[in-house]
Amino acid sequence: MAYNKMLFIGEKESFITRVLIKKAVEAGGECSFVPWNVNEISKQITDAVLILLFMEEGGRPGSDVMHYLMDIMFEKDLRMILVGEQNDLHDMLDAIPPELIYRTFPRPVDNAVFGKAIAEFFSKAAEGEFRKSILVVDDDPQYLTMVREWLKGTYKVAMANSGLQAIKWLGKNKVDLILLDHEMPVTSGPQVLEMLRSDPETSSIPVIFLTGKSDKKSVMAVVALKPEGYFLKGIQREELLEKLGEFFALHN
Repeated sequence: MAYNKMLFIGEKESFITRVLIKKAVEAGGECSFVPWNVNEISKQITDAVLILLFMEEGGRPGSDVMHYLMDIMFEKDLRMILVGEQNDLHDMLDAIPPELIYRTFPRPVDNAVFGKAIAEFFSKAAEGEFRKSILVVDDDPQYLTMVREWLKGTYKVAMANSGLQAIKWLGKNKVDLILLDHEMPVTSGPQVLEMLRSDPETSSIPVIFLTGKSDKKSVMAVVALKPEGYFLKGIQREELLEKLGEFFALHN
């Protein structure tokens, strides 16, 4: 996956937009302009990791464009740079969740600072800084390794081979989601969940159980513990990635 693809969205292409696009390219980006039209944006956003929303004075994209951008950014875990007049930036910052905003640039833009910010973003994106993080907890090393291979291209993945190792790891690290084996020796998945929920530092971390049992009684026992969900261990790679994408899109 390339980590330097950027989509420049504006009302129309102008001298200023071409200057900024040139700066983005000089910073190592692959940058293309698209007008703020949902159909046009959807055609080109597939491989983008960064969106630049450029606003001329008094001009802002419509609500349909903003709703689409919010949905697709959460789904694909993208970031945005805003460029515009101070009052437009202020209003946009009130409307856009702060975790989606990487930088804002009031006009007139300092081109040198802008170019440096773009280069820094691409470097951080390549290192995985903006990816969601997942801790996979399972006592089966082969299953751990397989799931890590499946997820590592999309998420930051950490592994723990026991419940106690997971608790210890979480004492020093933060994570966006835990995939937790339900059936483990010594400290079971339900016991780990109970410990997580009883600690203020970890009580809000979403947990999805991994279970090898698909009969109704076993599934109901898992659901009764009120995790954020459960996956059967027979789940295949594409379905797992799809369901995780849906989970993060719904829980932002």
